[in-house]
Amino acid sequence: MTSPKGSRAQKLKLPTLTRKGTLEVPSPTEKDWSKDDEEDWVFKGPDQEQDSLPQPYRMINKLVNFLFDHSWEIIEERDALRKAELSRIQPTIYPPLLESKLNKMPNCMAISQDYVFIGGTKGFSIYNLYNAKRIYVWEKLKVDVTYIWATDLGSEILIASVDEMGIIRLFYFYKDGLYLIKAINEVDDTSKQTTCIKMEISEGGDFAAFLLQGAGDIWLDVYKLPKESWLKEVEHPQLTINPKKKVRQLQLNTLDPVTADNLETDINISFRGDVKLSLPVYIMKIKPPKPVAGTTFKSPLEVFAKIEDCCGLGSGQNHFIKDSQWKQQEAIFNATFKKYLDGEWEEELLSMATFHFLLPSCITAMPVEVKSPPGVACVIGVHWTGSHNFFLYSLNRTLKDKVDPEGVWPCAAPIAVSQLSCCRSYLVLACEDGVLTLWDLAKGLSLGVIALPERCLCQSIHFLKYFLVHKGQNMYPEGTVKSQMKCVVLCTDASLYLVAATGTQRPTLSVLVESPVKHLDEAICAVAPVQALPGMVLIFSSNGSVHLMDVAKPQIVCAFAPPRSYHLAVPWKPVFVVSLHHPCFLLRGDHPDEIGSASQAEDIPNSIFYFNFEAYPLLEQISRNCTIPQANVLDDTNVPQVLPLEERCENFFQKRFQKLVKNKVKEQEHWTRLRRYSLLLQRENLKK
Repeated sequence: MTSPKGSRAQKLKLPTLTRKGTLEVPSPTEKDWSKDDEEDWVFKGPDQEQDSLPQPYRMINKLVNFLFDHSWEIIEERDALRKAELSRIQPTIYPPLLESKLNKMPNCMAISQDYVFIGGTKGFSIYNLYNAKRIYVWEKLKVDVTYIWATDLGSEILIASVDEMGIIRLFYFYKDGLYLIKAINEVDDTSKQTTCIKMEISEGGDFAAFLLQGAGDIWLDVYKLPKESWLKEVEHPQLTINPKKKVRQLQLNTLDPVTADNLETDINISFRGDVKLSLPVYIMKIKPPKPVAGTTFKSPLEVFAKIEDCCGLGSGQNHFIKDSQWKQQEAIFNATFKKYLDGEWEEELLSMATFHFLLPSCITAMPVEVKSPPGVACVIGVHWTGSHNFFLYSLNRTLKDKVDPEGVWPCAAPIAVSQLSCCRSYLVLACEDGVLTLWDLAKGLSLGVIALPERCLCQSIHFLKYFLVHKGQNMYPEGTVKSQMKCVVLCTDASLYLVAATGTQRPTLSVLVESPVKHLDEAICAVAPVQALPGMVLIFSSNGSVHLMDVAKPQIVCAFAPPRSYHLAVPWKPVFVVSLHHPCFLLRGDHPDEIGSASQAEDIPNSIFYFNFEAYPLLEQISRNCTIPQANVLDDTNVPQVLPLEERCENFFQKRFQKLVKNKVKEQEHWTRLRRYSLLLQRENLKK
């Protein structure tokens, strides 16, 4: 039996008229009323009315509806992406040529001559580049090797490794012997231990620089490497062996048991711990520039006397601005931008340095009494984080000499990235405002200044060996090319640009890959030029894909991928190395089923995959036929001239002279014909 109140409620449920859409206020006159006003009303039964839900069910209902709508948008987006992928022309995917399986995870790789150096657990290994077989293993550390470099010294190789503790060690590899030169920053007292953050070895191995950090300070140590003495000492080891420790050192000369068990080749490489090589010579210590503060000079004459020898001119240190003026300007600045300055400030990061070894040139001119051998660096260029200046320090000095820059290149904004070309003739300085300055160091002139698009900041710069497009194919011109450069710029928004500069012409900027907006997994995380293929670069994406791009067209040529059982464990930071003198590159692959088991990191199956460009039909012809003679370059009018100015002038005058000679011959032939014709006319007149 129902209650009277309930029956009364049921009686009150009457059909209602509900209007479609939103309600609007009608106009005051009936003339403006809609004639189809009756169609805007629908009849709803009493059971079809939706009561308003109380809280918190109303909020839950909105949240569930939002999740359904958002999920449906994701489904539609993925479906559209799948259809676009099916309609897109997929590039040819090439598998690796060789696979080298490792029982320990490799952290870094380097290539020099015919050897591959792989840093990993407690040391590094040496592999043959052609057959991927292991030759030797050096495992004498308690921590892993995180970075490794290999520099070709001719018949020898200089190896530098950095472990997890930041200790850097120099090795000398000659024929069948591996020699430890020195642990640069290793100390007995762990409280005074310094950490190596960055290092650079000059081309040819004459100098080395190490960026060290310790006790809240950071500085740059520069060494001169006695590579001539090393060669003599390894060829005549009896002169360097300590006779008191001869018996003990001979035992170290044999291979370790761990090394001898897994050797896969017949090459017998031994660690020669009995031979002591000459130590690197410490040259100078470079510290970050001091912040600009008030002057200590009492008169302008003292300022000019300080910069009498032009050392440090342009660094901003030698000025005549007092402390009171600095404080006054700081107070004005803080008062003007107070609303932007209020709030929490992030901790200021430690200043970092980027440095390059430069050859002698017009810009890096040295004193007359200093004679540097050709091809040997004479200056080290350094710029620090947040600094506008690029400092030049001479390498021809001793430890007793005062460390002052011989030159300063001021920039309009702080320098963010700098890069030196492989030929060491070109330098690019990228500032934080997106402006690139291109320098021709060999000629001593600027190739131009160009700006990236708005809100586009430089992340890395990669030089390309200069190439030409001849009959639709990228070609390297024979001989030396001067004042011609091309480089690829990767920006922080994952966009890619090609920068080209030619002599006095204005540099050009072209887009290779735009910044991904929707599909962030396609963002470019690393770029590597391929010297064996003109105009080609390897592009590593965040989704683990590896593509080869032709920057001249631009378009994707092909792709490279390991077997399906492997993938890139850290695709945003891939472990790879591209050879500068061989048509190949190496890529680390990890087994997907084992990734994530950090407790068994040593048991994770890893492999190094070898990709050889000449082994693939599409790239074989490009790699073998990639040079063009200078004669073909001169005959092709569509190809810009890449020869030096002197040779271009000489060729121009030769062609002009040949043209004049031809015209002279034609002119003589023409006059000869006229004379013959006049003689014939005279004879005809005499006959008449």
